Amino acid sequence: MTNTKLILAIILSIISIYIIYKVKEKTNKFSFATLTALSLGLILGIIFKEDILFLDTVGKAYMSLIKMVVVPLVMTSLITSIVRIGDLKTLKSVGIKTFTILLGTTGVAAAIGIIVANTLKLGQGLSFAGVESFKEREIPAFSKVLIDMLPSNPIAAIVDNRIIPVVIFSLFVAVALVIQDNTNPEKAKPFKDFILSAYDIVLIITKMVLKIIPYGVFALIATAAASNGIETINSLIWVIIAVYIAAILQFIIVYTPLIAFVARKNPLKFFKGIFPAQVVAFTSQSSYGTLPVTIKSLVERTGVSQSIASLVAPIGATVGLNGCGGFYPAIVAIFVANVFNIELTIYSYILIILTTIVSSIGIAGVPGSATMSTTVVLATLGLPIEGMAMVIAVDSIIDMIRTATNVTGASVAALIVDETEKRKVNKA
Repeated sequence: MTNTKLILAIILSIISIYIIYKVKEKTNKFSFATLTALSLGLILGIIFKEDILFLDTVGKAYMSLIKMVVVPLVMTSLITSIVRIGDLKTLKSVGIKTFTILLGTTGVAAAIGIIVANTLKLGQGLSFAGVESFKEREIPAFSKVLIDMLPSNPIAAIVDNRIIPVVIFSLFVAVALVIQDNTNPEKAKPFKDFILSAYDIVLIITKMVLKIIPYGVFALIATAAASNGIETINSLIWVIIAVYIAAILQFIIVYTPLIAFVARKNPLKFFKGIFPAQVVAFTSQSSYGTLPVTIKSLVERTGVSQSIASLVAPIGATVGLNGCGGFYPAIVAIFVANVFNIELTIYSYILIILTTIVSSIGIAGVPGSATMSTTVVLATLGLPIEGMAMVIAVDSIIDMIRTATNVTGASVAALIVDETEKRKVNKA
């Protein structure tokens, strides 16, 4: 009987993969394909249980590909975003101000994510395949974390997938390249061209990996549902709710006061002005894809100067990302910790906030970028990256509000930078 069920599970899995492919082809909607994969995976996982666990290999293969692109994506996108600023004076003034706002709001977003996840007790009481065999890694002392952040051996950091040292090394490379480009552009040109070209190639590779997300989701959710049953569905619903609550709080607690008291503008009018960009972000799930609409909305509907909008919005599509790089990694980290029965301390929470801030630098604003930043946070905390398996299954639903939050955060940063620069000019 087991053999018959196993054969039937294999046949239905192949049929499901074909259905997912056809849905993606017919609708040309990534989210529809992912939701189809989620539904089919849940059904087959609950029905066939251990006979569907052969898909575990597919899920692990997908996770390996995700890990593969993290380091090159972070390095090339971070260096590219800084190099494109170009002028040193602009980099010092507008650039530092932009980075401060984007990273500051990301840190606050992470704190909001921690509070929401703990309040809802995400993942508590949920079992997950591999919990018994997982050995908790000791989180290093804060002083060691700070020292480990410094890239004493950049090549070793790249090989070991230690993202934070890679980010810091990339910052040094980016600033040095800008200096060289300003003083001796001929010498800088070959390396600059290489970085810009490498970024385009890495982005293509990333998009290739992201194209197989629906099939990875199907395998991951099927094996998760087989191991955890109907509890998987309840858990996923609460993760979705947690992310949307965190996004709403980010709008109310962070963006509204910044617009009202720092930029000295009417928050409702500003949100109405960038609404077209928010809608495109929500539906496209891409901060980069929304950039033309974001810049147009900022300039034509909110009064931000063209130069500031054209500079800050692209940086905001790469750096910070309050949704993908802020509250989402924090929520997933607490969810995974609870599932694997790992107790987090105040120190752990501080580490989550610091890691989200650093790892959010250079995370490209394309669908799936949150998975990259979350991988960094989980690895830093010593949590199993495989714990993301169930959460990835509903990523397309979550990514809608995450991306809308990213674009809103970048737009708020552009408004604040523009208004403060105008005041500086008026005073002079």
